[in-house]
Amino acid sequence: MAFVRANGGVIHYSDEGPKAARPIVFINSLGTDFRIWDEVVKPLAQDARIIRHDKRGHGLSEHHAGKASIADFATDLAALLDGLHVRQATIVGLSIGGMIAQELYRLRPDLVASLVLCDTGHRIGTLEMWATRIAAVEAGGLESIADGVMQRWFTKDYHLNCADALAGWRMMLTRTPQQGYLAACGAIRDADLTQGAKAIRARTLCVVGDQDGSTPVELVRELASLIPAARLEIIAGSGHIPCVEKPDVLRSLIEAHLKEVSP
Repeated sequence: MAFVRANGGVIHYSDEGPKAARPIVFINSLGTDFRIWDEVVKPLAQDARIIRHDKRGHGLSEHHAGKASIADFATDLAALLDGLHVRQATIVGLSIGGMIAQELYRLRPDLVASLVLCDTGHRIGTLEMWATRIAAVEAGGLESIADGVMQRWFTKDYHLNCADALAGWRMMLTRTPQQGYLAACGAIRDADLTQGAKAIRARTLCVVGDQDGSTPVELVRELASLIPAARLEIIAGSGHIPCVEKPDVLRSLIEAHLKEVSP
């Protein structure tokens, strides 16, 4: 395990693969830690430098007291990448991770060679939806929303055929620090990245599961339409977390994207 103090907090991160190779940075979703990428990154680490981190208030990273914005999460990541001397990376972000990736490009385009935006949007949800979610967690903890979240994250087939794994991912969610989860909810609620998306000039791949219950296909299609150099890929038989449900398909899409943006 590796830890570093960056932007005023301790970040848990992983830095795998050849240090001189092309860097690929993975940003996890709300209520998860960087283990969700395990099955995607293992083969990639042979030829690429793979950097993952637990965003603030998740996994083993420190929670900053008070509210947070998407810009705060992006600044945390920028500080980590500066400390690792990383530039011009392909940034792969899932859900809130995709929002962080978009904001990182706005704040620090020198860090971004290209983007892979998975199951995300320029805006996610409504004020009412997030108010309901936050109130439920404050009243009953993450356990009170866990079953509904699993329904949005994973397909019916996954629920039927992968019950043991599903239980593990549910535990990952419920063991997320509650205040870290709530701060991230507030950041998503307050974020409107529409204008920033229109200004992205990096080559961008937008990916979405065809059965995503959190950021449905039409939302990701709208995001792709805002970014001038973006294209959309839909993963059949996947919900909101394709890196868990369809890791081989997602990895293949990332590998094809890397070939397209090779110098």
